[in-house]
Amino acid sequence: MPQQAETTDTSAGTTPLPSAEPSPGTFSSLDPRTGEVLAEYPIHGERDVRDAVERARSAAQWWKGLGFDGRTKWLLDWKKSMARDGEQLARLVADETGKPYDDALLEVMLAIEHLDWATKNAGKVLRRRKVASGLVSANQASSVGYEPMGVVGVIGPWNYPVYTPMGSVSYAMAAGNAVVFKPSELTPGVAVWIAEKWAALVPHQPVLQVVTGDGSTGSALVAAGVDKIAFTGSAATGKRVMAACAETLTPIVVEAGGKDAMLVDSDADLEEAAGFAVFGAMGNAGQTCAGVERIYVVDSVYDDFVRLVTDKAKALHPGPKDASYGPMTMTSQSDVVRRHVQDALDKGGSAVVGGLDSIKDGYVGPIVLTNVPENSTAICEETFGPTVVVNKVASLDEAVTRANGTAFGLGASVFTKDAGKAMRVAEALRVGVVTIGSVLGFAGVAALPFGGVGDSGFGRIHGADGLREFCRVKSIARQRFAAPLNLLTMERKKRDMLVSAWMLKNRHGR
Repeated sequence: MPQQAETTDTSAGTTPLPSAEPSPGTFSSLDPRTGEVLAEYPIHGERDVRDAVERARSAAQWWKGLGFDGRTKWLLDWKKSMARDGEQLARLVADETGKPYDDALLEVMLAIEHLDWATKNAGKVLRRRKVASGLVSANQASSVGYEPMGVVGVIGPWNYPVYTPMGSVSYAMAAGNAVVFKPSELTPGVAVWIAEKWAALVPHQPVLQVVTGDGSTGSALVAAGVDKIAFTGSAATGKRVMAACAETLTPIVVEAGGKDAMLVDSDADLEEAAGFAVFGAMGNAGQTCAGVERIYVVDSVYDDFVRLVTDKAKALHPGPKDASYGPMTMTSQSDVVRRHVQDALDKGGSAVVGGLDSIKDGYVGPIVLTNVPENSTAICEETFGPTVVVNKVASLDEAVTRANGTAFGLGASVFTKDAGKAMRVAEALRVGVVTIGSVLGFAGVAALPFGGVGDSGFGRIHGADGLREFCRVKSIARQRFAAPLNLLTMERKKRDMLVSAWMLKNRHGR
């Protein structure tokens, strides 16, 4: 049997007790497939959230004190506990989001992979390391270390309620922080399940807590004195959260969605590219921040590619069960899809699969649009539904220009058999992550950082950068012996300054 982490000395006498004041009310978690009420959860108010942050502050000291090795034991036990009951968690994800069970299980699996990587690599990435001091400061022993920030507030989304927030929660905890997690009001049960797994292991140290509620709860978390906020959501909401953080100079990492483009060259394997296109555009009902919303295809293979995508998209059907994908988790998103499709058609685009009549009863059938002008909202704004625009270009260079033509910059994908060309195109794309020959291929590579530019946000989760994202950098320079040139004094000698001038000219002026 694997050894469990120690369960002694986990109590903290100074940890505040939970607030006895009642929360303002409750809200229901619904199954979007049926409208059935799954459970009721409290709307945690400002006092509740502040109390949670204070409890986390005390737990963070205990957690930091364990060091990397001590934290590793607990995190691996937490990982094992979730993995053993991963199918239960996947069913809960499916119930709260409406996505097919298989998709939910894949999400859980990928999230656990990231927790495993963050846990096992935190020490390697964050332990204090020596750095070269250079010739001028050769008498200094220099090092860089990464210290936990303290308490991190995580505001998570509903579309991937395990994978996405765990990209912040796992890395923040592995870096030595306590976390207060506010999930979407559409998926509170998933977050509570994850937190309860932690509490079952360490009941007296709330290193991970969940506060449930609506937007007011999220606002309370931002204002509760946390040391950093990790936010995932729309660009508009991200800007408001960022403005609130600015009042206290609270640092923030933002993942704010995308309008990701796929680029298809004339030599691409069209069958494979079309399969990935439909997966990236329609999977999870198109509710994927790094999914495919635009496709630019070189003109010589455009018609063949559109035919393949059309055939594959027509084979899909949404539904509550035994379906290709589920409903729109947030019903109001159907209105956004309708508006974008209508704008594309009004501006001269064509629907080769589906259309406005595909949007009904909380479900959206697959929609493929062609020849859509670049100024359409279907091109410029995030749709977040099972729709995709396929437009013709003269070359990959034109495709890059168009792909870079929106305010978003999260991800992109490139399909060509020329490896050198693919890398050049990837480097030219104004995004945070590029996949070559696949879509979303990066998601299971825990060592790769993830994040965007522009309206897709800033900062990174995952990988070594994701660990450092939740740390404060501390530099230390220790003088080992007196400097041969004594320049850090108010009584510099003329000789030392003459030598310094000679070094400047001969070392850097040649």
